[in-house]
Amino acid sequence: MPLVVFCGLPYSGKSRRVEELRAALAAEGRAVQVVDDAAVLGAEDAAVYADSVREKALRGALRAAVERRLSRQDVVILDSLNYIKGFRYELYCLARAARTPLCLVYCVRPGSLNGGLRVAGVVDNPNRNVSVSWRPRAEEGGRSLAVGADVLGEPQAVASVVNRQAQAEVPTESEPKETRATDFPALVASESEESAEHVSGAFYPPELLEALALRFEAPDSRNRWDRPLFTLVGLEEPLPLAEIRAALFENRAPPPHQSTQSQPLASGSFLHQLDQVTSQVLAGLMEAQKSAVPGDLLKLPGTTEHLRFTRPLTMAELSRLRRQFISYTKMHPNNENLPQLANMFLQYLSQSLH
Repeated sequence: MPLVVFCGLPYSGKSRRVEELRAALAAEGRAVQVVDDAAVLGAEDAAVYADSVREKALRGALRAAVERRLSRQDVVILDSLNYIKGFRYELYCLARAARTPLCLVYCVRPGSLNGGLRVAGVVDNPNRNVSVSWRPRAEEGGRSLAVGADVLGEPQAVASVVNRQAQAEVPTESEPKETRATDFPALVASESEESAEHVSGAFYPPELLEALALRFEAPDSRNRWDRPLFTLVGLEEPLPLAEIRAALFENRAPPPHQSTQSQPLASGSFLHQLDQVTSQVLAGLMEAQKSAVPGDLLKLPGTTEHLRFTRPLTMAELSRLRRQFISYTKMHPNNENLPQLANMFLQYLSQSLH
């Protein structure tokens, strides 16, 4: 069944959106399986992304987990950063091999600072840019807040990790106080127990957020492995469930590619017959050229075509061409080619010798 890949920087609301999509599909009676970092590591650990070796192992484990779960019955949702386009291409190849549709959901958190990440498909607005990270305060007057909630309806300032500048909150007439980026705690508490279950509990240090932002490769709908692409800016924007359903259950699966197709079955004696036929052609050629003169057409055993004789050939030269032909044929074994092996080898010799 289809594969849904979520992409975005930490604290962009991916897990919240994953749960929203999972609940919507489960309400329709569909089986949904979610693969995330915690499911692979046992517990979410942000330090993995600070170590290239551990991060590479994590990507391999996520890819293997998705490959095991891809089937014709379940919808698989991958909840991770997925910020490398090469890894997204690997996931596209997995879906292509399984002949199942795929879509990408890109989650971005809107901010109030200049110089944020640019999102494809979002209209430029000088008052609405995308910040690298966002961490709302956990407590305001003794009341816990959900991720993305506003404090008393006022805009909050967030710290841009890229330029490391903290801008103050715009003061109001009733409350002329200044809010700095240091007011945001490391651990975010949710407004309810239900939403708390879907909020990332891992803490990403500012240095790690900066590194992730610098090496983040944003999805581009012009790439076939990044489409169909759904970009969600902020948690207030509704999830396009109708469009996602259409992409998953109404679109055709990506066409099979040679790299993802299973090789045709070959008989157990294919290599033996290949070796035997090519040996007979070489033996017949060595015997025929003893009495041939340049310009003659040689008739070799097992073939229906002729080989034009131009010069004497050595066994070393013919053996080298035979090895090349066998190596190429072993890469594309097919029982349908068995009756034509001798003619195919003769054509290969003719093209290689002239």
